[in-house]
Amino acid sequence: MADVTDLEDGLGPPPVPAPDEDAEPHVPDDIDGAPQARDEGAVPGRPSEQRREPDEREEDDRGYDDLRRVHQLVNNNFYGVVDATGAGFGFGAVSSPGLAPGTVEPEEVDRALRFYLPPQPCFDEALGRLRENSLVVLTGQDNCGRGAGCLALLRKILGGEAKVRSLSPANALADLAASRDIKPGQGYMILDYVGELPDRAVQAYEIGRLSEELRRKGAYLVVTAADTTRRRLALRDHCVPWCAPEPVELFERCRKMLPHAPLTPETERELLERVGEQRRPGDVVAAALVLPREGAEKALDTLRDRYRERVQEWFRQQPSADDLLPLAALAFLEGVPERTFEKECAALAAHVHGWEQSGERPAAETDDETRTLPGVAVARQSRAWWRERAEGLVSTEHRPGQGRDAGRSERRLVFTSSRVRELVIEELHDLYGYGLWYPLRLWLGDLALHGDLDTRTEVARGVALLARHALVEVDENLLKVWSEGLTNQRVTAALTLQFMCDVEHLAPQALNIVWSWTDNSGQGRAVTAAMALTGRLGSLYRLDALNGLWFLAQRGERIAFSARRSLVLLLQTSEHDRERALFILRYVRTVMARTARGTRERSIALHTTVQLLEAVRLETAEPITAALLRSVPDSARHLGALWAEALHSGNRSRAVSALCRTLVQLRDDPSVTGAVHELGEAMRGAMTGRQWAALCHHLSIALKHPDYAIPGARQLAQVLLGSLRARAPENPRRTTARLMSTASFPSAQGGRSK
Repeated sequence: MADVTDLEDGLGPPPVPAPDEDAEPHVPDDIDGAPQARDEGAVPGRPSEQRREPDEREEDDRGYDDLRRVHQLVNNNFYGVVDATGAGFGFGAVSSPGLAPGTVEPEEVDRALRFYLPPQPCFDEALGRLRENSLVVLTGQDNCGRGAGCLALLRKILGGEAKVRSLSPANALADLAASRDIKPGQGYMILDYVGELPDRAVQAYEIGRLSEELRRKGAYLVVTAADTTRRRLALRDHCVPWCAPEPVELFERCRKMLPHAPLTPETERELLERVGEQRRPGDVVAAALVLPREGAEKALDTLRDRYRERVQEWFRQQPSADDLLPLAALAFLEGVPERTFEKECAALAAHVHGWEQSGERPAAETDDETRTLPGVAVARQSRAWWRERAEGLVSTEHRPGQGRDAGRSERRLVFTSSRVRELVIEELHDLYGYGLWYPLRLWLGDLALHGDLDTRTEVARGVALLARHALVEVDENLLKVWSEGLTNQRVTAALTLQFMCDVEHLAPQALNIVWSWTDNSGQGRAVTAAMALTGRLGSLYRLDALNGLWFLAQRGERIAFSARRSLVLLLQTSEHDRERALFILRYVRTVMARTARGTRERSIALHTTVQLLEAVRLETAEPITAALLRSVPDSARHLGALWAEALHSGNRSRAVSALCRTLVQLRDDPSVTGAVHELGEAMRGAMTGRQWAALCHHLSIALKHPDYAIPGARQLAQVLLGSLRARAPENPRRTTARLMSTASFPSAQGGRSK
């Protein structure tokens, strides 16, 4: 979906939090761009907050290094079209139209409704409510077609050429009810509405006022939500229970619109029987699409869900603990080295044994003859025996490791399909109770705290799959604990929320959990929230993520630092997504334009801007600004405006160094000459004549530094500025003192801003 969110609509930087114990003092725009530490009032013998801060900062740095490595792996292996219904985790994952806030173009609506069959009688009832009140809420089970119903209702009301505006599921009703920006004739939708934060609860009066405003302007709003929404008094009168269309009718409709596929009577009968068992319209359409392309047998395979049959059959055999525990462990540790898996599997068995010793019922009942005797455990060929017992579900692969082990492969246990992993977790949740899940949660907690990055990433992926069936349990027993724990735990919690976004109805829940962590929940959770707003979550809910990070950037020093690091990471992961990169740059420009000079907010915006200009790519030490100028030509004018602001601030020395590093990186690339010229024009347009002349003078001096005095860099600077011999300032010495310090320049390799 094209995200063409107007930054003027709802951007206004979030309100500054009221002063509290973590409020950051005013940060002057000093030459180093960093606040000065103070030890006033420190009690002898007791570590002060200022003395603890470096330790916390080092831990947070380590957490962001972990996130950077995970996002680097994502960019390398998963960028592009990724099936969001599987275990794929990628910033380019395709979502249903309207899931990401923004404008849904008519072409996208056409694709989504190509085979649409209105379910009756709920469609006509919802259409009547929408015409009467300009507002309707579609409630029902996930994957029953509510999202397509939204688009179909709005198209029926507004016509085929109307654009639909998708709003964020977090606080969207509260914002819209208080807004005066409802546009006449506009269609609005909110997918998977999860409710408002407690202090912004929407009341029945506000809903009534919103409905009246929509009617007055001829605008319409359709909301989708879970069944629990019907119990909310404010929305009760606007809810319509939704259901999926009759599957056989939908299938026949698809067949009429697709190329003919001849079928024997027996095959057609079986095919229609299988279709009639389906509950998801998407599965029916998928089978119809396969039929003319690959034949009836492939279509039947699509409908049979052989993996589900295989997994259910395995669990029907009531596996012993020796079989069950390795499979349960693999559901959260797929793909780790086999030696690591065996060690952690033994740790899970120890947790279960400890739970059994406490007098409770064992996790899995076993007969005496099937229990493993202590003396037999070592002698038995456990690897071959267990894989044999899980045949059809588990296989082995040789994969290289990360980092130093990238050139060496080793054996790893994997499921035969990502679908199997999902189904195993579903069966574990449906069949086993506290006796298994209590020790399993303890084990997951240990892995989140002590596991290496690969292990914790797989734990996060598995917990995200569990959240599909037990969201409240995952939130209360795992995420809340990890979010205020140590660095490893907080990174695991952040990654779990990222993986939850691979399931469309969980993405709004992930966003809501993040908001709850920013609301007076302590520094640890606020830092975790900043970490979670990167990656897939920040890509899907762009404006929400940027507003949230800007809010956190105005909190205490530790939280603010994390928010700035997250903004940098968002820009780094958007290098291959032109629209998202421009959105971030435009947002920061808007924030800068709305902050008054000399204020605390202005200082925060300048610090953020400089860190973005200094940032390097995920994979290399190349400045991200160079990569954007090379691949996103429209970025030049936004970068030029940001550089101009930073160059006449207290962060000017770092801004000049970042500009020099960018020119050095681009010196041998003739294709960027136009972008560099546009960058210079944007900078010139934002500066006075005197400031421009001073920049020419001091950039000339900076390029004489050994790190930047590289053939080609000076010539590219001439393209940027027109000529390094431009008019000299009226008083060079005075302007030098004002504009920048040329005593020293950071290395061309750059470094992380602390």
